[in-house]
Amino acid sequence: MLKRELFVTIFMLPFLLVAAQETTSVRYPTFQVYGTMKNKFEYASETGNSRFSVRNSRLGVRGYFTPFVSYRGQVELSDNGNFKVLDLYGSFEPVEGLSLSVGQIGIPLFNSYAISPGSLMFANRTFLGKYYIGTRDIGFLADYNFAMATVPVSIEFGAYNGNTINDPVWRNELSYGGRLELGNMTGLRSTFKFYDYPNSSTIHYFIYGADLRYQGDNWKVETEFMRRDNRAVDGEQLSAYYLQGAYAFPLNENYIFKSVVPAVRWDAIDEQSDEKGYDVGRLTVGLGFGLTKKIFSSILRFDYEHYFMNRPLDFLDLNDEMDSNKFTVELLLNF
Repeated sequence: MLKRELFVTIFMLPFLLVAAQETTSVRYPTFQVYGTMKNKFEYASETGNSRFSVRNSRLGVRGYFTPFVSYRGQVELSDNGNFKVLDLYGSFEPVEGLSLSVGQIGIPLFNSYAISPGSLMFANRTFLGKYYIGTRDIGFLADYNFAMATVPVSIEFGAYNGNTINDPVWRNELSYGGRLELGNMTGLRSTFKFYDYPNSSTIHYFIYGADLRYQGDNWKVETEFMRRDNRAVDGEQLSAYYLQGAYAFPLNENYIFKSVVPAVRWDAIDEQSDEKGYDVGRLTVGLGFGLTKKIFSSILRFDYEHYFMNRPLDFLDLNDEMDSNKFTVELLLNF
């Protein structure tokens, strides 16, 4: 009897181990849906005009196709009424810390918290995040993450068509750029980056910049500088910087709003390096009311922007409301 039970146990053991592995292992491909919605109302005090808008409505999917291959796709359902395909790429992760991505992807120049609608500290982006260059292109990006002593380090390098998203043009000269990141999103973080963008006979931008950031348990402060030189046109350049910070005061979890978030920002932009001072400056103050326990995420916010005009800029003069002082009410939802 004992021998028979032992034989049965030995015979069934491989099947039991396989069954246990199947119940604990991940089934591929994995699939996760995420999204962002930004609805806002704006009032331009200098013209007396106002408007409602769906500024952004993004929907994306991401996951792993195999343990070593991930994917991401994201569309803009409404960018001021326009539909756009944003992210569309696959990534190979052959060893720990290394990611090799191919497709339509972000360039290694901008911080996500300065350009992504769901990560902004205010209803409107900084000058630096809006007026320099497109944030995505079609190409290849390598990202290697490792630790140097106790400091997390990320090194990125990418090559791109150098045109825009959703337009796979032929080029005889690709765009390329890189970024060095020290630290992570909690605590102290700094990055140094550049991007070379030869687009036409009149546009060959070389962009470079650096930033410094610190985030604590319920507060953060960020500053960044960026400059763009046009190597195809002598003397054509653009410089911008910003300094911003916010503090989240937690409220009772049973309240509708979970936190109160005051924030302030100063940013400026200048294309006349031979002139003293900046061309356009802006002071933004805001008061937000967090909708979830996750701070600096889904929020109802009230912003006021005050412009300081020293010299007019063409790209800020497309309509009278662009450089007008504004009151903004925004509902931001992240899921």
